[in-house]
Amino acid sequence: MKHEVQIPENVQKTAKRELREDKSTREQSLEQFRNWIRKNKDLHNVRDDDTFLLRFLRAKKFSVPMAEQTLLKYLNIRRTFPHMSTELDHLSVTMNDIITNGYIFASPRRDKNGRRVVIINAKGFNPKMYTSSDQAKAHFLTYECLMEDQETQITGITHIGDFSGVMTAHVTNWNPTEFAKVFKWGEQSLPMRHKEIHLVNVPSTLKWLIDFVKNRVSSKIRDRLTIYTNEADLVKTVDAHCLPRELGGEIPMKAMIQMWKAELASKREMILRIDNSKLLSDRGIQGKGSYTPEKASNGTNFVSQIESIAGSFRKLEFD
Repeated sequence: MKHEVQIPENVQKTAKRELREDKSTREQSLEQFRNWIRKNKDLHNVRDDDTFLLRFLRAKKFSVPMAEQTLLKYLNIRRTFPHMSTELDHLSVTMNDIITNGYIFASPRRDKNGRRVVIINAKGFNPKMYTSSDQAKAHFLTYECLMEDQETQITGITHIGDFSGVMTAHVTNWNPTEFAKVFKWGEQSLPMRHKEIHLVNVPSTLKWLIDFVKNRVSSKIRDRLTIYTNEADLVKTVDAHCLPRELGGEIPMKAMIQMWKAELASKREMILRIDNSKLLSDRGIQGKGSYTPEKASNGTNFVSQIESIAGSFRKLEFD
């Protein structure tokens, strides 16, 4: 389905420079991708509009085979974890509460590189009231909404994580096996360009967990992660104009959340319709060995390490 979207000239230049994207490459790749989808008997009712397919092609710099694999993995994570990744409705009572409390939302302002900025606040999520599935669902909803924007598909996303107010229950709320799978599969399955990750107010008791996680993501993601002691250090690197006032920016968080809700409302039907897309079998996914979270690179069982961490956290008191 053709759906021309007007992309600013400076963003088109970024697409050409970073993704090797031009009109000819885009059209040829979309045609190949659609033909593959039509012929693949494991796919049912998959969206084939430009915006949906381009999220996969852009995430893989227009390598059609890699985009196909990412689509299969994306549909498989939705099939494997439907309680986290489907029925993504911001109007549901739980999602509305979590968003209103400011746990996760996107700033209405892009940063100096034209990227959307996702703000994550530990204090906005009450792990004693909501489950790990609710928490994951809030993330999936946020990313689905952002991936519907073609400009963001090109420029990518900047993440800001504020750990002030984090509690032991934020970690122990998760089932270790499920956390291991979602964590390992997420980076490979969601067609997003994670350009920068900034973590602020990380308590000393959590820093070793951050180190553990850093060792289990790609080197590309690891190199884009920066940790700050406080907001003053954060705004030396990140544009203050795209941050909420509570993190050294200009716009109050409450106002940002209201604008984010309006954006979610504008994409609501489109996001909910993705549930119609189904993967009937995972037989087409290549390299399932690396896709299943069985062993870390050093050969140690990843799930058992997560279980050990969860056990350790139950004995910790955060500062």
